[in-house]
Amino acid sequence: MAEGCSVLLLQYLKSETASSSSSKPRYWKVTNPTLSPSHLQDLPGFTRSVYKRDHALITPESHVFSPLPEWTNTLGAYLITPAMGSHFVMYLAKMQENSKSGLPPNDVERFLFVVQGSATLINASGADHQLTVDSYAYLAPNFKHSLECDASATLAVFERRYSPLENHVTEQIVGSTDQQPLLETPGEVFELRKLLPPSLPYDFNIHIMDFQPGEFLNVKEVHYNQHGLLLLEGQGIYRLADSWYPVQSGDAIWMAPFVPQWYAALGKTRTRYLLYKDVNRNPL
Repeated sequence: MAEGCSVLLLQYLKSETASSSSSKPRYWKVTNPTLSPSHLQDLPGFTRSVYKRDHALITPESHVFSPLPEWTNTLGAYLITPAMGSHFVMYLAKMQENSKSGLPPNDVERFLFVVQGSATLINASGADHQLTVDSYAYLAPNFKHSLECDASATLAVFERRYSPLENHVTEQIVGSTDQQPLLETPGEVFELRKLLPPSLPYDFNIHIMDFQPGEFLNVKEVHYNQHGLLLLEGQGIYRLADSWYPVQSGDAIWMAPFVPQWYAALGKTRTRYLLYKDVNRNPL
């Protein structure tokens, strides 16, 4: 009897796993995260979020959404800002029915990545692009545009004050992750895509990095670049300075210059994360 019950339980769990994985849209856990382990959910005040001098882990149970300035029918949660020590901003924008984006401040460039839903990007000339999950857009500083949404969409947004170079200008870019080629990563096993050109006009790039379960960074990185990271899929362990953090889909990380950093993918599914990195400028 016990053996029969065990078989039935195993079959049930398999069917539940299969149905949940096939019915959920990509990056579903970013907008519907597991807020905390089940045995800790009833502990008042529990959070995995951490803020330190040279890094921060901001987990979904700590997100505070409020109306985004200059946007209509849109709630935003700022995850990384200069108040931490960064020179860029990273936030989640939850667009609701009949919503519209505002413009960033003067001389500020913007990068949009669609995590959930869809929206239409319209520029000053009237040209439009439909952005769906895994689509993105780079908007140059002072470039007139708007993002409009009829139903709902969740975006990861990066903004920073552009660092100009003489005789170099950036242009609007619209693309999707699967259109970008896999790049060589000598000495590493992860898969890498870059969503922006590596050319001099661009003072930052956005990387998509994929790890299969059990894969990890070979280099224990320490460098002058800043990072802003959003974990889109999977789970693992992130080392930041002398601390080791369990992380999962929906978590955001800020890494200051020269903080030791390292990642290992755990669990049974791949890890994918979205990574901001400043590039092409003399640190002086």
